[in-house]
Amino acid sequence: MQVLMKKRVVIVGMGFGGIHAARVLADQGLEIVLIDRNNYHLFQPLLYQVATAGLEQESIAYSVRAMARHWPGARFHLTEVNGFDLTARTVCTDQGLVPYDYLVVGAGSVTNYFGQSSVESHAFDLKELADGETLRNHILTAFERAVNETDPERRRALMTFVIVGGGPTGVEFAGALIELVNYVLTKDYPELRIATARVVLIEASDKLLSAMPAELQAYTLRKLRSMSVEVLLHNRVIDADAERVILADNTVIPTHTLFWSAGVKAAPLAATLGVETKTNGRSPVQPDLTLANHPEVFIIGDMAWLEQDGAPLPMTAPVAMQMGRYAGKAILAREKKSALPPFHYHDRGNMATIGRNAAVASAFGLNFHGYLAWLVWLLLHLYYLIGFRNRIVVMLNWVWYYWFHERQVRLITKRK
Repeated sequence: MQVLMKKRVVIVGMGFGGIHAARVLADQGLEIVLIDRNNYHLFQPLLYQVATAGLEQESIAYSVRAMARHWPGARFHLTEVNGFDLTARTVCTDQGLVPYDYLVVGAGSVTNYFGQSSVESHAFDLKELADGETLRNHILTAFERAVNETDPERRRALMTFVIVGGGPTGVEFAGALIELVNYVLTKDYPELRIATARVVLIEASDKLLSAMPAELQAYTLRKLRSMSVEVLLHNRVIDADAERVILADNTVIPTHTLFWSAGVKAAPLAATLGVETKTNGRSPVQPDLTLANHPEVFIIGDMAWLEQDGAPLPMTAPVAMQMGRYAGKAILAREKKSALPPFHYHDRGNMATIGRNAAVASAFGLNFHGYLAWLVWLLLHLYYLIGFRNRIVVMLNWVWYYWFHERQVRLITKRK
């Protein structure tokens, strides 16, 4: 008697797109192979709160194997993917070749420094879980060094933090950092004049949060400035070293901390697919998210280039989640000899938090800001966070900070 083999779906990348694809495909009579170089899913939107001592890094990550327990037919491989052989239908990894019948690639993105090697050498970013702890260690160590610094100029440089990029990450990090300085570190370091500390947000265009309506952009600018964040518009960083940042207008800002959130590009893995990439290294896909001439290969999330309404879809988590769900449904439809309509992204809005009781949101045709937007932001992030324990821990940390203005994770876990 002939034994029928299950079709194998290999999902590369356990980001937002990958886990949503796996959820759709679980318990559908398929063999699902999950591959990632980390054994956890990272809730990246809250990584800046790890960097600003608001959350423990473990509270925004969740074990992939713990998720896979509840996905019948799924198993996880902890390995690095080096490339693909689309003709042979195999994934090339550090542990050998992994064959597939269907392939879903959602390896995400990396920081884009636009070819500025000096900036890349000295800037911090927030893409990996370890980045949050590294930046937190650096920020707190800078204040410890400032306590013992006798030169007032060097002391102020140690307490100056430059953030590049006025998108959601830059705005949220600037707001969280200035609150850490003004409400927490001012009590921790009574020997320092915390009023001399600076948080400088630099944006090359004439507005913050470019995807938001003008009224919310204006509110964000006013709110950050009222919190004592220095916002510099129409300017950009052209050079940096360990102790200064140089702007396009020749302004020199003495600082030991440069945080870069001015852009992202597709993960280098996109270049191994053998297709000509678009802007930011993204791979062009068909309306059903497959590669041209390879209907069994789906590219999702930040790696995928797909135009809708005359513009490429943004590199955001909501796009990745919807693409992941669509890829899973498309594979099931293929197995049932049916078809799905082309992928269409349903934009449910944008939001960003600025600080305590302050956020902006544009959703369902409504624009709102302040406390209501902040509350909606909190609830949505708790909802999408994976793991009941993680939700409880994050909520308790937020409640504690709200009532007591304390950040409990002020730990320097590694010193240079």
